[in-house]
Parts: sequence; structure tokens; C-alpha cells
Amino acid sequence: MRVPAALVCLLFWTVKEVDARPPCNYPPSQWCSSHQIATACQVEHKCLEYKLKKKVDPVVISLYYESLCGACRGFLAFQLFPTWLTLNAIMNVTLVPYGNAMEKNESGKWIFSCQHGEQECTGNMIETCLIQTLKDPFRYFPIIFCMESGDDVLAAAQLCLKVYEPDVQWANVESCVNGDLGNKLMHQNAELTRALNPPHKYVPWILVNGKHTEELEQQAVYSLFNLVCSTYSVSDPFPESRKP
Repeated sequence: MRVPAALVCLLFWTVKEVDARPPCNYPPSQWCSSHQIATACQVEHKCLEYKLKKKVDPVVISLYYESLCGACRGFLAFQLFPTWLTLNAIMNVTLVPYGNAMEKNESGKWIFSCQHGEQECTGNMIETCLIQTLKDPFRYFPIIFCMESGDDVLAAAQLCLKVYEPDVQWANVESCVNGDLGNKLMHQNAELTRALNPPHKYVPWILVNGKHTEELEQQAVYSLFNLVCSTYSVSDPFPESRKP
């Protein structure tokens, strides 16, 4: 039986609570009014389960990356995709393959140059077109993971598509990659990357709920699962007890 993502994080959150419990001198009507009272009355699990049933916005992880960047591939394969597999009920992932690429407009068409050469531009374009063609992350993310975790990102693309989406023709993706649509989509990725505030200094560049700091970056790189759980958990349970 699969454990719901919210309860996985619930267990993570409550395991950290090791403080001694103060006495419970509160009526039942107040037991869920703060984390301190819930802990004292030993009902924090019930209170958290109740509060987690309410509508809570998912944690949004945005990855700005390059298809042939070693650090990007490592983060996507060993942190982002495994965490998303477990916690996709409480997290959304945005993938923006572009990174440190550059573009220029020649006769109305965008020409791209990439940090790791022409093959990386092709890899970025393939992954962008997969996102556009399949639209649903449950369809395109496993393919991109398959590509990025393989020995040869580009060589794996067609095989990964066949494994995960056998009804989708490679010609559809290739048409996007070589046509005006792919060119337009990659330009959009360039604009999204340039619009980052603060501007990106390296890749992978990771945003948590639209925010980037060095601390968040390090937490994401080394323990994304814990970061998603802690971000999600503190966003709703007992907010009144966390006010200054």
C-alpha cells in the first residue's frame, strides 16, 4: 500500500519533535489551537492529519539547467526525480532547459549557442519539445529522467520515448526540435532564464516556491526530500503558533 505524500511528510515532521511534553491543562476545544498545546495533549498527529486535509498549495521546485551539465544531471537523477516520485501529491516541478546558453536573432530565427556545445543545444531542445508535446509531467518527466541518467543523453532520447510513451512517434518530437515551434519554445526558456531575480550565476539553479537563496540551493542539492517536506509542513499546520 502506498503511503500518501502528506503522511510521509507528517512522519518526517513529527519525528523531529523530541522536546519533553509539558502537562496538558487545556480543554479539548483548544487542543489543535497551537503546536505547543497539541504536543502537551499528545494529539499532534490527529491535529496535523486534520489540518493537512485542508487545501495547501504544493511546493513548487523550479529547475533551470542544461541537458549535458554534470551537476544538473546528478541533481535531476538523484534528488529531483526520486523526490517527485514519492511526493508528487504535494510538489510541482518546473523544468527549464537553457542555463548558460546564449541566443541571437538572425533573419527572424533564434540561433542558440550552449556551454557544452551544439549537442547540448539539441538536448535542451529535445527536452523542451517533450514537455510541450506530452504536457503532463507524469508522461514527460520519466523520459527526461531516463535521458539524463543514461550514459549518452541524446542517444537515449528516442529509446526512452519508446519505453515510456510507445504510442508517441519520435517524428512528432523531431518535428518540434527542427521546426519553428522548438525555436520559439527555446526562446521562451531564454526569456524565463533572463528574468530570474536574482540572476542565475551557475547551474543547476533551483527555486523553491519562486525563491532562490544559497541556503535553499544547498538544501535542495543535498536533501530535497527533507526540504520539500519541511516547506510543505510548516506552510499550514499551527500557523498561529509560529507568529512572532
